[in-house]
Amino acid sequence: MAEESALYMIDIVVKPVGIIDDHTTSLSLEELMVFGIPGSDEGKSFELVMASPGCWKVEGSIELFSEVEGIDLVVRGTDNEDLGLVHVDIPNMRTTKMHSDNGLGERVEIFGTEVQLAISWELVEIPPDTAVGVGESASALYGREGADRLRRFLQAGNLSDINEAVSTLERAVEIAPQGHADLPRYLNNLGLSFRSRFERTGQLSDISEAVSAQQKAVTLTPDGHADLLGRLTSLGDTFVCRFERTGKLSDVSEAIFLHQRAVRHTPEGHVDLPIRLSSLGISLMGRFKRTGKLSDLAEAASALRSAVKLTPGDHADLPIHLGNLGSYFIYCFTRTGQVSDIAEAISALRRAVELTPEDGDELPCLLTNLGISLTKGFEWTGKLSVISEAVSVQRRAVYLTPEGHADMPGYLSNLGVTLTNRFERSGHLSDISEAVAVHQRAVELAPDNHVTLPFYLSRLGNSFIRRFERSGQLSDISEAVSAHQKAGHIIPEGHADLPGHLSNLGMSLACRFGRTGNISDISEAVSVQQRAVELTPQGHAEMPSYLSNLGIALANRFERSGQLSDISEAVSVHQRAVYLAPDGHVTLPFYLTNLGISLRTRFERTQKLSDISGAVAVQKRAVDLTPEDRADLPSYLTNLGNSLICRFEHTARLSDISEAISVHKRAVDLASEGHPSPPDYFGNLGTALHLRFVSGADTEDLDASISCFRAAAVSFLGSPDTKLAAARRWAQLLIEHYPQSPEIVPSISTALDLVALVAGLEKTVEGRYTQLQSISGLALEGGAAACFLGMADKALEWLEQGRCLVWNQLNNLRTPLDDLRIHDKELAENIADIAKQLENAGSTGSSRGTTRISRTLSETMLRENEGRAHLGLAAQWEHLLKTTRAIPGFESFLMPPPCSTLLHHLPQSGPIIVVNVDKRRCDALALLHGLDEPLHIPLPNFSLVKANRYRANLTSHLQSQHLWVREEDLVVIPDGEFQERGVKVGRRGKEVEDVLSNLWKEVVKPILEGLGFSRAHLTPGELLPRIWWCPTGPLSFLPLHAAGIYRGPNADSIFDYVVSSYTPTVSAITDRVQKSHHPVEKIISGVFLTSQPNTPGASPITGTTREVRSIFERAQANGVRVLKVEGSELTVDSCLEHMREYSCIHLACHGSQNAAQPLQSRFLLHTGALDLGVVLQSNLKNADLAFLSACQTSTGDEKISDEVVHLAAGMLAAGYRRVVATMWSIGDQAAQEVATDFYDYIFSHREDGSGTMFDGSLSAYALHHAVQRLRQRVGVSESSLLTWVPFVHFGY
Repeated sequence: MAEESALYMIDIVVKPVGIIDDHTTSLSLEELMVFGIPGSDEGKSFELVMASPGCWKVEGSIELFSEVEGIDLVVRGTDNEDLGLVHVDIPNMRTTKMHSDNGLGERVEIFGTEVQLAISWELVEIPPDTAVGVGESASALYGREGADRLRRFLQAGNLSDINEAVSTLERAVEIAPQGHADLPRYLNNLGLSFRSRFERTGQLSDISEAVSAQQKAVTLTPDGHADLLGRLTSLGDTFVCRFERTGKLSDVSEAIFLHQRAVRHTPEGHVDLPIRLSSLGISLMGRFKRTGKLSDLAEAASALRSAVKLTPGDHADLPIHLGNLGSYFIYCFTRTGQVSDIAEAISALRRAVELTPEDGDELPCLLTNLGISLTKGFEWTGKLSVISEAVSVQRRAVYLTPEGHADMPGYLSNLGVTLTNRFERSGHLSDISEAVAVHQRAVELAPDNHVTLPFYLSRLGNSFIRRFERSGQLSDISEAVSAHQKAGHIIPEGHADLPGHLSNLGMSLACRFGRTGNISDISEAVSVQQRAVELTPQGHAEMPSYLSNLGIALANRFERSGQLSDISEAVSVHQRAVYLAPDGHVTLPFYLTNLGISLRTRFERTQKLSDISGAVAVQKRAVDLTPEDRADLPSYLTNLGNSLICRFEHTARLSDISEAISVHKRAVDLASEGHPSPPDYFGNLGTALHLRFVSGADTEDLDASISCFRAAAVSFLGSPDTKLAAARRWAQLLIEHYPQSPEIVPSISTALDLVALVAGLEKTVEGRYTQLQSISGLALEGGAAACFLGMADKALEWLEQGRCLVWNQLNNLRTPLDDLRIHDKELAENIADIAKQLENAGSTGSSRGTTRISRTLSETMLRENEGRAHLGLAAQWEHLLKTTRAIPGFESFLMPPPCSTLLHHLPQSGPIIVVNVDKRRCDALALLHGLDEPLHIPLPNFSLVKANRYRANLTSHLQSQHLWVREEDLVVIPDGEFQERGVKVGRRGKEVEDVLSNLWKEVVKPILEGLGFSRAHLTPGELLPRIWWCPTGPLSFLPLHAAGIYRGPNADSIFDYVVSSYTPTVSAITDRVQKSHHPVEKIISGVFLTSQPNTPGASPITGTTREVRSIFERAQANGVRVLKVEGSELTVDSCLEHMREYSCIHLACHGSQNAAQPLQSRFLLHTGALDLGVVLQSNLKNADLAFLSACQTSTGDEKISDEVVHLAAGMLAAGYRRVVATMWSIGDQAAQEVATDFYDYIFSHREDGSGTMFDGSLSAYALHHAVQRLRQRVGVSESSLLTWVPFVHFGY
């Protein structure tokens, strides 16, 4: 039977339990008696020595014999007084090996003293035949156990193992006697354990402890000792590790010094010389990366080559040294671009892989490095076979790595990079999708506190950016931003890699800015790029890269802000990047190209010929420096071509445009080798060809240009913005040069489909309006082209699809789902739920677009999470739409309605007139009940030029009369002055009269004649026909409802023919007709009135009080349910509640239109502002009539005239069926009179049996009547026209 190990109790400590007090401090312990030890019948005494107040230790150890069942420990005080007893169960301790971090211990059974005591100890097993002392054996055992734990961690990566290794080795060092021969070994292993834990967790204190422990180990190791040189090498490696974290040159310089010392004292032929040379080479490479000192690079090459040369061909370490040499050549290639370097790297790593057995521990690492070298080689050559081999070897590295292995995340991350590179060459979506997936898995597998997690997150972010560039999906770029933000959040301040992560974050934000136009993104991008530069030491090898990225961000911000300082600074930092980049550096063409772009951008602003000439020069140099087989050459070519185009437009030198076409063709051809070209390459070539056509009238150039724009528009690559711009040019050139071409229809359809992607539901409402500014007028161009082709139905469809996009989206989110609910109740409920969430996200998310400079990182990440949630809702919405459209009978669910559907629910009381205004022609489309196609009425005497002139004249006149007031213009006017509703009216000019006369002659009268309408001669009780105006473009700002000649013998006006209303879209009316069988609930029907005469910060409008009280009295007299709340009695919340409780609201107050942020357009109450965005979120199921007795409530934004962004349209979108509003500021007295006459008309036309209900269906006639009465009172002078013309009716 094998002899058992001896078991010893050591580090025996006796302490009081609980808080030290007077009883404790007065306690005196003398000895520990042990009973039950063989040969000591009377017990064995051990002295208790006070180690600190209230703590006594036993000097020595107690052997626990295997034949003894247990021993008793008795604590004695002064005078041999027994104070307490502990029984120790020896077999239990031996069999369970009760090891724990806190040692072992028991409470002492007390015999009478008030103080509670406890005894603790540790156990040591000493193998048989070990001829050393207990203390010495304990340190040896701890040392051996710590080394085993370290080895186990290096194999499996379990954090508990390395924590145990550290604590165990710390114990070994602590208890080893001074001068112990193995103490340096324990210290060195402790340092290695600290370093290994640092490499896992990134805790800076660990690497500092590692340095300290290994320095002590070196100090305690005598000169000439066999282990000294190995410990010097290990300490040098630890200094390199700390350098990689902190970037401190002193650390890597110390590492080089130690490695050089180790190499210098290692004899020729020594087995460890190659290892020490390899370590020296790695440390020299590290310093070169930091300083760019060429002598370091040369010495590193010498050391690494020597390591390989000195290692026998059959030595197990040869693959490792070859791997290090291969890594050296990879880095050299990234710096110089020399093909010989990457060839050397691939060769060394191939040989390393070949020499490593299939089950060799180093094989996965060598395979992944070979994959990296092949990937770098592909970046140079662009050969698909090379990157495919890289993917293959990276997959093999992952396959050979066991699940749970600590290196698995790194291998997955490298595979993801390789797949991303192959995607950039092949264009196969499967590659980039797999890249994203493996990067995500790498992030998931990396422990939360792993030092490489920021690195994996950054790579994940980069893969999302690449996929975004292909898909244009906002969710991808938002995921990229989120990943980079997390990386920056995790990495500690002061980390050497922090600038790189910040720079990546900046690039992702700039990329998203290019898609969304959110100024906050580009402002933050500039901020983080500036910080990356500031944190990077002078002379750092990455400084040119960070400067270039900063320059890109500044140039992007300039394009939005127009601040010349931004583009000038961009030029400056790009110039610095070029200056700092070493000659021959592989990225120099990239820096030159970006410098050229910034110079070109500045030229477009300043028109300084030196800038555009400089741009062409540096971009030509970039092209010249780039070999033909470089994958990024097409990008440099297309940018050079753009600069040549820019210079041609300035100088008209034909050589420039010919050269531009040449380089753009070359870019397309090179990029097309093996995969499709990006749409912007085709678009740029199309632009160049069109310019030459304009200059030389060669139709071949025109046709080629059209073909290029078509190819760009229908490409499955690229962002929707790029493709939309190309589609619009495709359509415009066809319309201009081939107006009969059947290709016009697909070109316009393609463009309008892309508009929906550019301004999709994943954006906030404000973000959608921002995007739509740049594409305003597209639907109008299409409508004009369709009218020319005799396709009135297509014109109507395009005008409906391409205008009022945001209101249509909101309407879709609120579409009743009764039919779908019958078919699939769960699907309908899901759509309703997501629709509500999307509406809220779009309306309340505008703060995500605000500048983030003052936000903390955690706040920014919270906002990003909200944005990502919004994107997720949009994706769910699209999925639900696809699911619904797959159901028979629901194929067109929430799709733009065809003409036949629009004509199916027209009002019987009059036509809807869509008036399209385009630079090529103007037309009216009349939609009449009973007709199966629109009636096309050309307007040859009207034009876009006239519309703009009339609008400009009217606007200028209104401004001169102080009748065009924006929110920022609201001011308090001194008491005692006669007050209009916030303004004073002047008395001069006849601009309004001219505008009304021209509108009558050129637009309204021809339409009425085309309809066959004549001046009405009504019998009592007979009503005029109604007409709904749906104007477009600048006509939206002109008073069609008041068109006429009001003075002279030929006086004639629209008031004698029809009753006018406006509508943002045809659908806004047809939807109401379709839902007209849903009456307002009787309990809700009624009028809520409020006057706000003294709003803080605005001029007093005292007439609102008389107005509201007069209406209130009339409503009561007619038995109508009515509520009046005035002034400060009304809060914003109570106003919203009353709007839900009453079908009609009458707001007599100041109104404010906010063109920059439409949802913040508002009604001004005494107690706060009622924002349109808040109204839109309210559930106004029974809303009927909104009378907005306020200024400028139907004034839109000329930048997005086709979106009809004003308070009146917003109230329609909120659910009101009809709205009375104003086109400009109104007089206080006129407002009172119109309102009073309006309600008198409605009350006098109530049907019998109406009870307390209020019906707004006659509101258009009521307003017509009220305005006519005001007109009769004030006349038709210029000033009188300003008084009654602004009142308008919207809706059904």
